Amino acid sequence: MSLPEKMRAVEISQPGGPEVLLATERPLPTPQRGEILVRVAAAGVNRPDILQRKGLYPVPPNASDLPGLEIAGEVVASGPQAIRWNNGDAVCALTHGGGYAEYCVVPEGQALAIPQGLSLVEAASLPETFFTVWTNVFDRGGLQPGETLLVHGGSSGIGVSAIQMAKAMGSRVIITAGSDDKCAACIELGADVAINYRKQDFEQEVLSATNNKGVDVILDMVGGDYVPKNIRCLAELGRLVFIASQRGAKTELDIMRVMLKRLTLTGSTLRPRTNEFKAAVASDLREHIWPLIEQGKIKPVIFRTFALADASEAHALMESSKHVGKLVLTL
Repeated sequence: MSLPEKMRAVEISQPGGPEVLLATERPLPTPQRGEILVRVAAAGVNRPDILQRKGLYPVPPNASDLPGLEIAGEVVASGPQAIRWNNGDAVCALTHGGGYAEYCVVPEGQALAIPQGLSLVEAASLPETFFTVWTNVFDRGGLQPGETLLVHGGSSGIGVSAIQMAKAMGSRVIITAGSDDKCAACIELGADVAINYRKQDFEQEVLSATNNKGVDVILDMVGGDYVPKNIRCLAELGRLVFIASQRGAKTELDIMRVMLKRLTLTGSTLRPRTNEFKAAVASDLREHIWPLIEQGKIKPVIFRTFALADASEAHALMESSKHVGKLVLTL
């Protein structure tokens, strides 16, 4: 099968609002050692794409300047020493960038077979959020069956993934969200308690829902003034895991409370991690989560799809926070 020399893509013309995303034509990328080339059928839209567009998320030196951190499609070529996949295989993958395009190169270890029963569009909504949730909730946070997880931003792509993964693994889930409709959607997905943070004090509600014991793990993408409240919401030996700081990266910390409860505060970013680390996460997902998807215990939650050329509309919708679940670009 002959491949074209050029491809359609969407690039960030300059830092700014959604309107700076422009359709362009780029040379086809060439897979290097250990990489595969995927013809993209769909690409997920994520918060880091928004930050990159605004100029607030520097592109790693070895990454494509095109946005897009997750894709699904068909393998069409392999680089030297890439032996895991064959041409024609349908995969979804965590990328290092470059997903907003007709073709994308990916380290072969970061690709996963499409879960049985899912479409390519559904599969494209999985990698970025599932890699993030597994790494932070189950690996760093050590969530165990029978423990309680608090997820801030329960209706986000990360949130809907965390709810379903935690419930499927046998844990209780409490979420916060910004409207009654979003709270209802999270309950529908399996959350045990949903707190509308615009109407309720989440600290009081969490302590009430846990008989003042507190929760075992908190997945926090908010930061700022949420941190002291999170500390008070944690049970003894609780773990607070940061994945973003939408309300600010600095806060006040009651160190004595951390000491008395023997708490663990941690966090991580995904994009700068090594290919080997990401491949290990892919292996964990393949073993622990993919079977649950194929059994129907975890389902993709896609709010809306957009054509690749309409990526600016997808960004505008994501920034409005009016969605529940994932936004996906289709080709």
